[in-house]
Amino acid sequence: MNEQSMKNKIAWEYRAYEFWNKKFGSPKEKAKQILENPKAQLTKHKEYFEDIAGKNIANICGSNGRKAVPLALLGAEVTVFDISEENQKYALELAECANTSIDYIVTDIYEIGIEKYRSHFDMLYLEGGILHYFNDIDKFMSILFSILKEDGVLILSDFHPLRRCIVKDSDAKNQYHIQANYFDKELKNGDVCFELLTT
Repeated sequence: MNEQSMKNKIAWEYRAYEFWNKKFGSPKEKAKQILENPKAQLTKHKEYFEDIAGKNIANICGSNGRKAVPLALLGAEVTVFDISEENQKYALELAECANTSIDYIVTDIYEIGIEKYRSHFDMLYLEGGILHYFNDIDKFMSILFSILKEDGVLILSDFHPLRRCIVKDSDAKNQYHIQANYFDKELKNGDVCFELLTT
């Protein structure tokens, strides 16, 4: 595992299960909400999931399963690839509470077993801001296209990483400043984004 992946793993192992319980409720509570309308959980991407029964879908960096579980409820065979065992715990409990199942592989995405999954998936679903976790986008994309079927569909929704460099001034209304050098390639240690919510 490279240095960046190791730092990401350490960060996402830090009380993530506790955070998901505080943010979304227990897996049982979240499952109840998902079961009311699975497609609604897919928000702006739901149009891509009209006919997914029997399709193999990989949810890359699928985190807590709140996208994977609705996909499974809609009939897809879903595999989550994520680096965090804390995320896996919440996701598998969520699937069980929703009376469905997902495969959940805890791995560094750079270390996915390409031979096992070569041209395996009909769809890859990546959303919610994940590209900044990868320092070698060419390698990352090569892995994605290796596991996607030739006629498969890639759904990738992300934000521009510059967003992580801009912060709102605390003493001025609607004033912002750049906090970090966007072009700096050095790895930095920092607080986990949800740390304040777990205390």
